[in-house]
Amino acid sequence: MYFKDNIKLLRKRKGRTQDDVAFALDMKRSTLSGYENGVAQPNLNALMRFSEYFGVAIDTLVKVDLSSLSESQLSQLERGYDIYVKGSNLRVLATTVDQDNEENIELVNEKAKAGYATGFADPEYIKVLPTFKLPFLSRQKKYRTFQISGDSMLPIPDGSYVTGEFVQDWTTIRSHHAYIVLTKEDGVVFKVLENKIKESGKIKLYSLNPLYLPYELPVTEIREIWKFVNYISSEVPEPNKEKDRLAEEVKQLKQQVQAIQMKLNL
Repeated sequence: MYFKDNIKLLRKRKGRTQDDVAFALDMKRSTLSGYENGVAQPNLNALMRFSEYFGVAIDTLVKVDLSSLSESQLSQLERGYDIYVKGSNLRVLATTVDQDNEENIELVNEKAKAGYATGFADPEYIKVLPTFKLPFLSRQKKYRTFQISGDSMLPIPDGSYVTGEFVQDWTTIRSHHAYIVLTKEDGVVFKVLENKIKESGKIKLYSLNPLYLPYELPVTEIREIWKFVNYISSEVPEPNKEKDRLAEEVKQLKQQVQAIQMKLNL
């Protein structure tokens, strides 16, 4: 456990006193001092607060000796690029199981999305969410369903229920695939992702609807990522009018070519 030495190192590199950090984290200075001296151990809530304050993953705070890193590595870490992005407090997943100890699929509907943005890691919050099963999904993986809103991912309709598989290691994100992302500022969003973690410590988010411009997010601004599995909707998708128009144009071109061939006796 390197936690006590790491938080002291990061605090001093920021030029902060124990009073400064304790005030920012809404805890007593004596509590912070106890953590730094190793006489007290933080709970999950405290770990999350330290992780968010320093912009560093919990696994990094706990398992990595930051004093052994080079200055360039530490600088990258402080700029929000966690070079040990394979572990994060944002992926300490609160979940529920059924009476047979099998994972439930929790449902986060439109009304619950605001609460989920702050309660995603709180087991007490997660256990009050509705749950269900999809028998065709693997029992060895963790799934959660989110209700989406808006038209940024058309033809998937507004109000659809999108199910995702929990992503533990963000470096495995496949570019140009759809994911549900819990962001620090915008809550739950459903987008197509481009993995730019190695180059810049960021994820680029695209909409299927071309009216919405893509944008980038540092991994420090992301709390959870779920790989798209399927969606459920009570609406029939709108017909693809652009595709129909192109098909009609191709049909007309074929007819014109046939007419020319007949005139030329080809």
